[in-house]
Amino acid sequence: MYIPTLEDMLVAHERIKPHIRRTPVRTSDYLNELSGAQLFFKCENFQEPGAFKVRGASNAVFGLDDEQAKQGVATHSSGNHASCLSYAAMLRGIPCNVVMPHTAPQAKKDTVRRYGGKITECEPSTTSREATFAKVQAETGGDFVHPYNDPRVIAGQGTCSKELIEQTDGLDFVVAPIGGGGMISGTCLTLSNLAPETKVIAAEPEQADDAYRSFKAGHIIADDAPKTIADGLLVPLKDLTWHFVSNNVHEIYTASEEEIIDAMKITWKHLRVVMEPSSAVPLATILKNKQVFAGKRVGVIVTGGNVDLGKLPWLNS
Repeated sequence: MYIPTLEDMLVAHERIKPHIRRTPVRTSDYLNELSGAQLFFKCENFQEPGAFKVRGASNAVFGLDDEQAKQGVATHSSGNHASCLSYAAMLRGIPCNVVMPHTAPQAKKDTVRRYGGKITECEPSTTSREATFAKVQAETGGDFVHPYNDPRVIAGQGTCSKELIEQTDGLDFVVAPIGGGGMISGTCLTLSNLAPETKVIAAEPEQADDAYRSFKAGHIIADDAPKTIADGLLVPLKDLTWHFVSNNVHEIYTASEEEIIDAMKITWKHLRVVMEPSSAVPLATILKNKQVFAGKRVGVIVTGGNVDLGKLPWLNS
């Protein structure tokens, strides 16, 4: 198992700069007052494909040599990695094949297709995703870019925290959502080297809390098909992301479905940015654990903004 290094992250940042946006950091007096902390929101929802995953995807795609690139790339994803890999592949002019659960939001499927990705649907479980993907890759021969358990992807995701610490004047915490752990791993990689005083906090839905339970147990506990509105956080940790989570994450906090929806509504209203449910989990956990963050400077990574506007979670609540 190759563990990406600080040098890998720095090389990734130079490689992907022509293909990504240096996203802004937003603040809100209201949210600062509500939380009792100073919050700095790194708005990765402003990336062209609408999610941070364009960083890792671009690093993988543009790191391929010309011979490898001819076969294209392939992956399985609930949405954002699929769209971001399709986007990077489109920029390089190579094919991209994606396995997605049939329950993935239509907005994310539409984005994949808009960028030229070819979708094969599967059942909404890790087992089905991996089995379906094995068939697709055997047929296409594309380079497998794992959504998170890939050194190239983790190095790319680490560039987000590099920008965040450059855009802020010191942080006590950085809070990001955790599913498979790609963003958290990249965050750990960067901050442990460039800002070791900053504590990394992972935020997870209560209804998909396998990372929390893994963290407490000291080994990976994988749920096959959890159900939560935070559809980007349905996948389990793998060996590479577990390395970073177990060694560098300070704590994992969880939030209920109602708390996630409330945080999503609050940020839409007061931060005035569109974020998907997975991106609202960090604020939900901050508001739930105010005593931990009181008086602190807290970076919050807004991981994505791809939402089915016709199926907003509060419309049925």
